[in-house]
Amino acid sequence: MAENQTGVDDEFAAMQAVFSALKPLSEEGAQQRVMDYVANRLGLSIRAAAKAGTNQHTVIEDEPTEENEDVSVHAPGHLASFGTFAELCDAAQPKTQSEKALVGGYWLQVCQSGESFDGFAINKELKNLGEGIPNITSALQALKAQKPALALQLKKSGKSRQARKTFKVTVAGIKAVEAMIRG
Repeated sequence: MAENQTGVDDEFAAMQAVFSALKPLSEEGAQQRVMDYVANRLGLSIRAAAKAGTNQHTVIEDEPTEENEDVSVHAPGHLASFGTFAELCDAAQPKTQSEKALVGGYWLQVCQSGESFDGFAINKELKNLGEGIPNITSALQALKAQKPALALQLKKSGKSRQARKTFKVTVAGIKAVEAMIRG
């Protein structure tokens, strides 16, 4: 790592500058759009993004390595950067209800850096596009039943059959959506 005359290493100074520039951006998704633009402009790939409380940590590297290959499939902008759910749906062209649910889960988990999601959140996004699913839980259960599973149920809140369930897209699910995007 190169050091400047004051003894503070240049890399840390760059991190501080980026953090200071991004912190005041309050519009939802603004920080991510800036990071995606800069990474794209510099020809970098974003390897990992993890939320810890309200802080978001992003690691950017020139080339993916064997050690981070698995992590990179979870990174926003791994395959392509989508500014809106509509753009992602246009690129993926999901045909079945399960595919639509999978793309919605990918949007919430990968593109929006969510830890998990529920069917209501996916259906809300789909309804905004006029593509709502009458029984989102059935569509998600179908993803869960596939081998390998494309989605996993993490928890269920409540005792009734209609209780809210929390899901997560698996690595196989992420790869399936990326294959849909590639055509």
